[in-house]
Amino acid sequence: MIAATTSRLRAAFRPADRVLVVAAAGITVTLWASAFVGIRSAGRELSPGALALGRLLVGSTALGLVMLVRRERVPSRGAVLGIALSGAFWFGGYMLALNESERRVDAGTAAMIVGVGPILIALLAGVILKEGLPKMLLAGCAVAFAGAALIGYATARHGVGLNGGVALALLAACLYAAGVVAQKPALRDASPLQVTWLGCTVGMLVCLPFLPTLMHQVGDASGSAIGWTIYLGVMPTAVAFLTWTYALARMPAGRLGATTYLAPPIAVVLAWLILGEVPPALAIPGGALCLLGVALSRMRRA
Repeated sequence: MIAATTSRLRAAFRPADRVLVVAAAGITVTLWASAFVGIRSAGRELSPGALALGRLLVGSTALGLVMLVRRERVPSRGAVLGIALSGAFWFGGYMLALNESERRVDAGTAAMIVGVGPILIALLAGVILKEGLPKMLLAGCAVAFAGAALIGYATARHGVGLNGGVALALLAACLYAAGVVAQKPALRDASPLQVTWLGCTVGMLVCLPFLPTLMHQVGDASGSAIGWTIYLGVMPTAVAFLTWTYALARMPAGRLGATTYLAPPIAVVLAWLILGEVPPALAIPGGALCLLGVALSRMRRA
């Protein structure tokens, strides 16, 4: 069934559609890369839970306003479970894990570790969506995790220590992959806007226990931290997740997931330009191994 659906998608995929999907994926990757920088900056004043909740409150409100303007209905029952799982795993759990990770490792390093997410998406899609587990996928997985291990060693040597930052970034990658695989089937019964808004709202509810902390910390936060939180909610959350679901509705999850390997190098450059952060020397080849692993996993199946 999945293979037949994919074949129909490819048959109906016109050149104009390809341009729009590529543009949507490019917007998503660039904005998600900037999120690593925003989290690192705002996270100096806001705790991980407060920052996640603030970001999701802004994102859910922005998307909700678009829902009202477009007069879109709540998604059908057939899509609710997948959206709820995606919201809990990706919008909620992923953001909490990533925010906590970036209190312990720099933005570029976190981005490179989360960059193994496309490998995990392909693995989960192979098992859950019955896409198979080709040899190149398994080889890419091994190479990518070797890169993550090298990054972990580099950050430990750089003074970060074995404090869980790398493990949290890997956890974020796992939650991200689970969220994508749960989200894909939901797009058969709901629009990208519906899926994004409800997923963001579910994630906000997951983070709601941090509301007292957010209210307390916002009062003492600088304009920069508040500005970054608003930016994270509008751009990397509302806009980027919407362009992501638009593209995901029009191409296989594994192929789209591979495009996000561009986020780590973009994040490294942005972190250097905006925050003055450069990952430890050994983290660079570690990140290269992560990217190589992703590239290997996306090679044509034998």
